[in-house]
Amino acid sequence: MLSVILATPPEQSPMFSLVMLGGILVVFWLFMIRPQAKKAKEQKKFIDNLQKGDKIITIAGIHGTINKINEDNTLQLEVSPGSYLKIERSAVSLEMSLVVNKK
Repeated sequence: MLSVILATPPEQSPMFSLVMLGGILVVFWLFMIRPQAKKAKEQKKFIDNLQKGDKIITIAGIHGTINKINEDNTLQLEVSPGSYLKIERSAVSLEMSLVVNKK
């Protein structure tokens, strides 16, 4: 009985271990890295294509309309009639129509 408990399991081939490790890496890439890279690419494309009159939401949650796009990567955002904020392009989170259409 003691010899059965102390017996070591049979060795797995190193090829099987490499195949399993490769499979785990492929699954990790498919479900974690690829979707994040795709989302980041879409966000960059959205920020690069901003135009005057677009209604946006900043990462701080401020809603407004783009009034002017400056050369130094900043935007002039109209938050209420006659009230403007100067923000960085990178502070834009998403387009307001995306939030309105989800409801």
